[in-house]
Amino acid sequence: MNFRESENQRMIAEMIRDFGAKEITPFRKDWDDQQFFPKELFKKLGELGLMGVLVPTEFGGAGFGYEEYVTAIVELSKLDPSVGLSMAAHNSLCTGHIMLFGSEEQKKTYLPKLASCEWLGAWGLTEPNTGSDAGNMRTVAKKDGEYWVINGAKNFITHGVSGDVAVVIARTGEVGDSHGMTAFIVERGTKGFEGGRKEDKLGMRASETAEMIFTDCRVHETQVLGKEGEGFIQSMKVLDGGRISIAALSLGIAEGALEASIQYSKEREQFGKPISKYQGISFKLADMATQVEAAKLLIMKAADLKNRGEKVTLASAKAKYFASEVCVSVSNDAVQIFGGYGFTKDYPVEKYYRDSKLCTIGEGTSEIQKMVIAREVLK
Repeated sequence: MNFRESENQRMIAEMIRDFGAKEITPFRKDWDDQQFFPKELFKKLGELGLMGVLVPTEFGGAGFGYEEYVTAIVELSKLDPSVGLSMAAHNSLCTGHIMLFGSEEQKKTYLPKLASCEWLGAWGLTEPNTGSDAGNMRTVAKKDGEYWVINGAKNFITHGVSGDVAVVIARTGEVGDSHGMTAFIVERGTKGFEGGRKEDKLGMRASETAEMIFTDCRVHETQVLGKEGEGFIQSMKVLDGGRISIAALSLGIAEGALEASIQYSKEREQFGKPISKYQGISFKLADMATQVEAAKLLIMKAADLKNRGEKVTLASAKAKYFASEVCVSVSNDAVQIFGGYGFTKDYPVEKYYRDSKLCTIGEGTSEIQKMVIAREVLK
């Protein structure tokens, strides 16, 4: 591993900071208060190459690796975690699934539109009664000539209403059979496919989370990703990379909360001196900084393995588990350092605090990560 930040990473970070100062920071409180999803913002991110970071240049993407991808998510998440979440879900889930398992024709059709964010992507695995237990999904696809007919519903879907195209996993075999699910590409406007209820959330309020509903939705067989029965296996591989994304999102939140805390502790005075001079605060900052650095190292190790094409199941689970728990802990400490002001919306740390909790839940809870880690180390 090379711990030195590359020129590409520095350029991406600077570009995002400049862009965010004009296009994100002035609006993030209103977006959060109103639970408004700024879809047009992502079109602009597409123009910057941030909606197709990993997509090869031949398909209109930036053609970068996972180090650059992590940097982009971290910097966006420091500005607004909701924006980091939506950008990561678009890149790693919908776009990533098509990039990994799509046919050449599917890649030519969808990747350029996704990389530019002409089309926003969604990815549907989770259902109301089957979160981590995806094998028991109730969304079913049945063959009818050259078409598959999909019936069912997905929930907790990022861009479930606003997404222009979705990768959807449906059961095509027996319940509980890991080879009984198939992935489909479904375009918005397809008859029988519609968005459902939008969730009213604690945090990440500017990232749209909603249902996707399928009612006799007919999808041509050319829209199958890979082969029939491979959908669940594909999804697990997609989630291996997706967990690096959520780890990076967690790191961005933690870094944002830490930076805000350091600055505030130097400015806030009590009993005639800055609160940073008191051991109770300085030791808390020391713990926060150490946790953030440890999370970063786990993430960059996973990113390095992913770049080299090696198996990342264990590394990405460790990174996601540790970084997500760190971001909750660091955000909690940040609120404490800010005291009463940390409990108000006039300062940024209360939002980091609310947004952080999603990271321990999305794309596999901390408990699921520990199951994955234990299974891998016990092999």
